[in-house]
Amino acid sequence: MSLVGKKFPSIAVDAISEMGDNLKINILEEAVNNNKKVLLFWYPKDFTFVCPTELHAFQAALPEFEKRNTIVIGASCDTNEVHFAWLNTPKNNGGIEGVTYPILADTNRNLANILGILDIESTEYSEETDSVIIEGSNVTYRATYLIDETGKIFHESVNDMPLGRNVNEYLRMVDAYTHIQEKGEVCPANWEAGKEAMSADRISTAEYLSAN
Repeated sequence: MSLVGKKFPSIAVDAISEMGDNLKINILEEAVNNNKKVLLFWYPKDFTFVCPTELHAFQAALPEFEKRNTIVIGASCDTNEVHFAWLNTPKNNGGIEGVTYPILADTNRNLANILGILDIESTEYSEETDSVIIEGSNVTYRATYLIDETGKIFHESVNDMPLGRNVNEYLRMVDAYTHIQEKGEVCPANWEAGKEAMSADRISTAEYLSAN
């Protein structure tokens, strides 16, 4: 079920800073209390393959997100201790040394479960052991959420495990949403900052299509 247009769940999750400080982060409160947009991106596992390329890509774009009044936060279901070990592993050894934004450690999977982004193929109750058996990795897909200053989700996307994200697309999404907030216009396909937008009416659409 899509969460676009809804408030982000208000739940505090363990997290770690680049310096190894243990934190509690509530994404909704981060947006509302700081009057900032938030980009929250989930990745499956620390010490894997596509994941470090994404964390470094978001780090490289961090100044651009900051220019856009947007906080970047990473997340997985690994522990703070594993996150910190990865943060202290050099880039040339597959690590994420140099990443400065906080990383959630949703080890109890409370938030990931609410968002519905866990890789669970099936569940089966076992009477013999009085437990639920899960088929699937039970780690998160590559889910991304953009949250506005009121805590509303205005974009969500979910990639399968092998598919890395295009960070520039999220910058474009933030630009487009900010344009809508500030100008009251709508943004057509492939819109980028500085390009023509439209009014939300038939005449404006016809004029835009005629010119493009």
